[in-house]
Amino acid sequence: MIGVLLIHGFTGGPHELEPLVATLRKETDWLIDVPTLPGHGLDLDLTPYRYEDWIMTAESAYHQLKEKVDTLYLVGFSMGGMIAGYLAGKFGADKLVMLSPSRKYLNLIKLTKEVSLLLKDQLLGELEENFTYKLYHHKRGKIPMKAYLEFVKCMKFTEPYLKEITSPTLVLQGIEDGLVPYQTTHALDKEIPVDIDVIYYADSKHMICLGDDQDVVVGSVYDYLLRQKSETCELTGLEIE
Repeated sequence: MIGVLLIHGFTGGPHELEPLVATLRKETDWLIDVPTLPGHGLDLDLTPYRYEDWIMTAESAYHQLKEKVDTLYLVGFSMGGMIAGYLAGKFGADKLVMLSPSRKYLNLIKLTKEVSLLLKDQLLGELEENFTYKLYHHKRGKIPMKAYLEFVKCMKFTEPYLKEITSPTLVLQGIEDGLVPYQTTHALDKEIPVDIDVIYYADSKHMICLGDDQDVVVGSVYDYLLRQKSETCELTGLEIE
């Protein structure tokens, strides 16, 4: 039996991975688990929690799923990508997929561009149609500074485990990502000791599973997880889409 543990990003929830989860559940008989990290989800309440709570929840989900399956795949988005990398490095995984992983974060140039578009749409009365607004407006006023500090701690905690990863690894990154610089993948390539496969998406932003390229992104992950180990090992080098 195959199991897939998917981990969402900071201030997010399972909805960030929903198109991929829906495809895996429809097309396979795999066990799929998408836990909500403490304080996350559509009803944000991050104040009571520390990064250790997020790590413990991910570890618990990993071990519970591992007991039920013979093969375990890890998929993580943004902060969840780093937590998935931590799990793969510490406990192992048959495959690892990192979506917009936040190894390096907060691309200020791209973020400024996103804010400018929000202001423009507000002036034009088209704010409700802005993709970024739809994804983030419910978070307004609900992210305390303490939570950002816990995020930074989480990144510092998970980073050393990247060098312990031995799993076949796929990284998907949007060039137009407003939070994570796409050059992040260069750092990952140096830190993860196995050859990683990288696909860049020229028009994708941070929410890579929910943007215009979502069908291609989901298809890429699905195809990668379906490949046999021998086929996966042949996928080396850099691929640009």
